[in-house]
Amino acid sequence: MSTLTGIAPATPRTARPGPALGAGARVLVRQHRRALWCTGILALVWIAAVVGITLWAGHVNNAFEASPCTSLVTDRACDDRLQKFDLALSVRQTVLGYAGLCLTVLPGLVAVFVAGPMIGKEFESGTYKLAWTQSVSPVHWLLARLAVPAALLVAGVSVLSAVFAWAWERSEGLYPVHWFGNTSFGALGTAPVGYALLGLALGALAGLLTRRTLPAMGVALLATAAVAVALNRVRSGLWPLSTRSSTGSVPPQTPDDAWLVETGRLTGDGARLPADTCWAAGAKADRCLADRGVTGYYVDHHPVSHFWPLQLMETGILLVLAAAATALAFRVLRRYHA
Repeated sequence: MSTLTGIAPATPRTARPGPALGAGARVLVRQHRRALWCTGILALVWIAAVVGITLWAGHVNNAFEASPCTSLVTDRACDDRLQKFDLALSVRQTVLGYAGLCLTVLPGLVAVFVAGPMIGKEFESGTYKLAWTQSVSPVHWLLARLAVPAALLVAGVSVLSAVFAWAWERSEGLYPVHWFGNTSFGALGTAPVGYALLGLALGALAGLLTRRTLPAMGVALLATAAVAVALNRVRSGLWPLSTRSSTGSVPPQTPDDAWLVETGRLTGDGARLPADTCWAAGAKADRCLADRGVTGYYVDHHPVSHFWPLQLMETGILLVLAAAATALAFRVLRRYHA
């Protein structure tokens, strides 16, 4: 009896978060394996289209430049070469435009999928209770639904953005794809990853707040689109503009492929006037400009060297918003499902 009383009671073991999180990740992948396979196939098709069209257009361009043909030659053989050259570069510009559009709308699709099928549907059907009763806490359940898609998105979007950047660098010349275009800027650099992670976080938050599939999908899509539109409007102001000015009636020259943000008239005291100042005066335009003290032009622009500062500023904003939405999602989860 004394021997038994001297034995200390065993300390109950608590489940470690690692195995639970890993199990939740495996279950999540099995649940949505069809969506993963479809997404992978679409990504391969996207890559094949971008790479194939870019290589084909580059081959046609090199062949045309190596030939004696120019746009001024009217020889029939050169006309055929010129038409093929023009078609190839035009098709390349169109394909890259749609490819950039796909990467631009991808965050919205991510937000819709996470908010609806991944989170909202589980609350609506009640299947989340089964996971929570199998040694998976609510926090680990949500963490798996954020960590697995985040890892896949960072890897996948980085590859797609790198392929787009490779194609964009080869789009110079006739029918170029400008780096500051709405679809191009969102498909280059670090911004695509930032937008994808924001879509993931907003989708999770919408799913937890509404806990219904269709409303969550709508809220997530609207929130992601609102952020994208807002950043698109303020993008030119995320980094200080460069300004060039000139005197006389000719605007100043700007660097090649510069993003022209604003052009207008300058007065002798440095005041700025709209570019169409005195246009309605007709033949008396010179007199009108003189009366207003106009001495030249100004151009506010972003040169190509501003690409990375603008990218990093926008990506930083996106990551801050994504972190805030993620923190709010965990807070909502703890509040309603402690």
